[in-house]
Amino acid sequence: MRPSGALLVGLVKLIVGAYPRWIGCQPCARQRIYFANHSSHIDTVALWAALPLELRDVTHPVAARDYWGHGLRRYIATKALRAVLIDRAREDKSSNPLAPLIETLARGDSLILFPEGTRGSEALPGPFKSGLYHLAQQFPEVELVPVHLENLHRSLPKGAFVPIPITCTVRFGAPLRLEPAEAKEPFLARARGAVIALSGLHA
Repeated sequence: MRPSGALLVGLVKLIVGAYPRWIGCQPCARQRIYFANHSSHIDTVALWAALPLELRDVTHPVAARDYWGHGLRRYIATKALRAVLIDRAREDKSSNPLAPLIETLARGDSLILFPEGTRGSEALPGPFKSGLYHLAQQFPEVELVPVHLENLHRSLPKGAFVPIPITCTVRFGAPLRLEPAEAKEPFLARARGAVIALSGLHA
């Protein structure tokens, strides 16, 4: 891991802990897509920091180019986190916004994905967008691991700029797979339900 990445991990663990709890699986080198609820800009770093060192080197957070693509944020995303930047605005309408993710999975690395697409302010995650479904279709051998990030909406809520020190737990659930002939909407509802189940809340 690069020195900038190690510094970032140390800082995040100091502020929020990012304590991992492997409930439905264990850390391993198998290729995975970790998908989680999204309520704070610190979500990306906290989930990545919760992974063991050897997994961080092959796991790339997916980040929005419009937020993480400029200045210091771009340095953090590309140099420290080695994130995959995607174009949410789709300035080029003919391009496939999933192309950078597909390229990353095709070379055997793992991803961290927030299927809501943008940060929410509610206790429960919002509806999942279709990207996770399309990736599951194209890469059926990749494990889909639900993750729930606890308390980060309180550490760095929407609109805040400085994180508040607070204990955050990162819960990893049992891997999912897209079932044969499973339609998009039922799959996305099932994936969202797996994240909610880890929170202990009810939809």
